[in-house]
Amino acid sequence: VQLQASGGGLVQPGGSLRLSCAASGFALDDYGIGWFRQAPGKEREGVSFINVGRKFYASSVKDRFTISRDNAKNTVYLQMNSLKPEDTAVYYCARASRLPFSLWRVQTYYAYWGQGTQVTVSN
Repeated sequence: VQLQASGGGLVQPGGSLRLSCAASGFALDDYGIGWFRQAPGKEREGVSFINVGRKFYASSVKDRFTISRDNAKNTVYLQMNSLKPEDTAVYYCARASRLPFSLWRVQTYYAYWGQGTQVTVSN
């Protein structure tokens, strides 16, 4: 089981990025996938989650970020628009074990993690 996060970079405030999480060793549509982020000096936090057509977002990114999945490519995407400096963080994708949807932010439900991709929002 491997998850490979990519697509990070430096972007100006108001800009957009699309992160990708490429999965290997398992079929993506059998599992929920979450995106998390960790800013310097802060705890890692849940950003978004997708499973069985259901999508969830942290309130801080709702209406700006969109999670999607391409089963043919075994890849989950996180489209990030209207980026703000406070979105600066390392972004991780992770594969969830079976979990109640209301607990998608609880990191102990995630057994496999990608390596992270840096997103920097700055002038």
